[in-house]
Amino acid sequence: MIREQLNGIATFVQAVESGSFALAAHRLRVTRSAVGKSIARLEQSFGVRLFHRTTRRLNLTEDGQVFYEGCVRALAEIDAAEAALDNGRRAPVGRLRVSVPVLFGRHCVAPVLSKLAHQYGGLKLEISFSDRIVDLVEEGFDLAVRIGTLTDSASLAARRLGTERLGICAAPSYLAKYGHPDSLEQLQGHTAITYGRGGQAFPWSVRDTYGNTTELRLDSRLQFDDLQAIADAAVAGVGLACLPCWMMAPHIRSGELQSVLCGERLLAAEIHAVWPQTRHLPSKTRAAIDALVQQVPAVLEAARDFRTRR
Repeated sequence: MIREQLNGIATFVQAVESGSFALAAHRLRVTRSAVGKSIARLEQSFGVRLFHRTTRRLNLTEDGQVFYEGCVRALAEIDAAEAALDNGRRAPVGRLRVSVPVLFGRHCVAPVLSKLAHQYGGLKLEISFSDRIVDLVEEGFDLAVRIGTLTDSASLAARRLGTERLGICAAPSYLAKYGHPDSLEQLQGHTAITYGRGGQAFPWSVRDTYGNTTELRLDSRLQFDDLQAIADAAVAGVGLACLPCWMMAPHIRSGELQSVLCGERLLAAEIHAVWPQTRHLPSKTRAAIDALVQQVPAVLEAARDFRTRR
């Protein structure tokens, strides 16, 4: 009975803060009907009406407002007690949901977190691979890895994992046929394999000889919205490709690609682990963040060893 009431209280608070049963159900990963029944049981148990129900939005009754304020305080105390227990554990446990970019996540994040899950048997790992920027709170993620500017940083805590540096590369067969450009100026006239979405190609952001940022647009007959497809086309000798150094490195070392331009002339992007702001960070999330901070920078740095190789 007590556990059922606690679950009902948590559902009630989520309904208030979501503004609708439907959104609360989505965030709690249950059905809208389950949320409605949970609220109805609370109202029946206490003999009060908690909401004025309208077609557009839920509004608290006077009794509902008083109950909500008390529930928030009570849940905060429970969270603090759980955090105290969690901090006393030696090993992280529970389900950890992580959102990562598709290719960077596959190559640089998943191996680190898989190793962590293998190390701690009580940790259940769930990784979602998507280049979409997810809403961590609404979609129920504990942690995300993001590349580039943090647009919603006010609501998130973050730890820097490193810098994603880019390079321009091509297959030896392409360079033998069309020549090896040694400067940004010499890139003009070459064929590029570009990244784009919805028919819109993204230019290469570079620094000119004065350090100013400029956009480089080369002739392109191939446009993909997938970096792996771009890398594959570059290996096939179709044209020049702009790729992350961590992705280029294996192809450079195997001889399938050669570095054309790297590092200082191409804009880099910062990589962060991000999570919802909270007073008490669960040990499972802290362990994952620590593992990423310790291991991802080494992966990124190792990928830069080929920069001077021709």
